[in-house]
Amino acid sequence: MPSDNAAQDQQRPPAINYILSFILVGLAWGLTTPFIRRAARSHKPPSHAILARPAVQASWLRRTLYGAFFAVVDLLRNPRYAVPLVLNLTGSVWFFLLIGKAELSLTVPIVNAMAFLFTVLGEWFVEGKVISRETGIGMVLSLAGIALCVQSKN
Repeated sequence: MPSDNAAQDQQRPPAINYILSFILVGLAWGLTTPFIRRAARSHKPPSHAILARPAVQASWLRRTLYGAFFAVVDLLRNPRYAVPLVLNLTGSVWFFLLIGKAELSLTVPIVNAMAFLFTVLGEWFVEGKVISRETGIGMVLSLAGIALCVQSKN
């Protein structure tokens, strides 16, 4: 009769599935961030007639609520903002599914480190930011930290 550990190992997906999942979530979170930021910075919201009405101007609460509502709606109508946002949120769904299967103490640091790495690469690609020596060292140390976390679990 096989042990419980052997039965769990047979049901567990191959390690490459986890590795690809970690990378995909990191990509979805990290690589989309510079695109979202660029779209938000360059966004020019249209004026809304309702915000110019005297009743809305008189009430601070109404003006604030309407302003927030229109700011969100206007950004979501902008595909340069909405598409990366949807990809980013998809990464959150993947992460939620991943933490149900993978070990939590590995998943969180690995995915966050991947998101950091892909954010740096995304800023280089989107904004042309130079990756400084200190940032490069931080990226290498993040990868080394991931390796140590994985090694400690084996």
